[in-house]
Amino acid sequence: MSQHPEPGVGTDAGGLHARVLAKLGPAIASGAHPPGTVLRLDELERRYGVSRTVAREAVRVLEAMHLVQTRRRVGITVRPAEEWNVFDPAVIRWRLAGSDRPRQLRSLTMLRTAVEPVAAGLAARSATPEQCRRLTVLAGEMAAAGRAGDLREYLVHDVAFHREVLDGSGNEMFARLGDVVAEVLTGRTEHHVMFSTPDPEAVTLHVRVAEAVRARDAGEAERLMREICVGALRELDILAP
Repeated sequence: MSQHPEPGVGTDAGGLHARVLAKLGPAIASGAHPPGTVLRLDELERRYGVSRTVAREAVRVLEAMHLVQTRRRVGITVRPAEEWNVFDPAVIRWRLAGSDRPRQLRSLTMLRTAVEPVAAGLAARSATPEQCRRLTVLAGEMAAAGRAGDLREYLVHDVAFHREVLDGSGNEMFARLGDVVAEVLTGRTEHHVMFSTPDPEAVTLHVRVAEAVRARDAGEAERLMREICVGALRELDILAP
C-alpha cells in the first residue's frame, strides 16, 4: 500500500488505514455490525473521513481475516463469527475489547491448557542450551517484577517466557501460537482480568518449569505448565465468571 499522504489529509495512508481498522474491526467483533450487515465503501469514507483507497485497503485486511466478504452488486458483507480467523492476533484483541470478554478469555485459556503443557514437555527434550538459559533468566525477571508489584514489567517477561517455551518445543505449529498467547496475557492485564499483583505461586511455577526444561525432565515440565494454565482458568472463574 502506498505510504504517500492522502490528498487533503496531513496523515500518511498507513496511519489512516490503521485508524479505520482500529474502529471498524472492534465494531464488527463486538457485534455492532452483526453478521449479514452490508457495508459500503462510500459510507466508510464518510464515517471515517478517509479516501476510497484507504477504505478499500482496510476492507482488504478485514477480508484476509475473514471478517467480511466483498461481492459485486452486493457490497461488503459481515461474515458469521464461526468463519472468522479467530487465531489472528488483531481479531483476538478486538474480541477481548468487547462485552464477550469472559467467554473469549476462557476459550483462549483452554486452548493454552491443551497446547502449552505439551510444548513444555517437548521443550525439555528439544530446547537448546541458550533457550534453557533464557527461560531461567526470564523466570527470574518475572519473580523480580512480581515482588515489585510491577504488572507491566511482569507482562513483558511473562509473554517472552511463554514464547520461549513454544519456540523451544521444536514444533513450528506450536511456535506460531506465540502471538495468540501474547494477546491472551496482554488482554488479561489490560482489561484487569487478573489479580492486582502476580500470584506468587504462579511465579514459582514458572521458575520450576524453567528448571525442569533445563534438567530435561519432560514429564515434570509438562505437569508444571499444566498447573500454570489450570491456575489461570481458576483465576478467570473468580474475576470473570
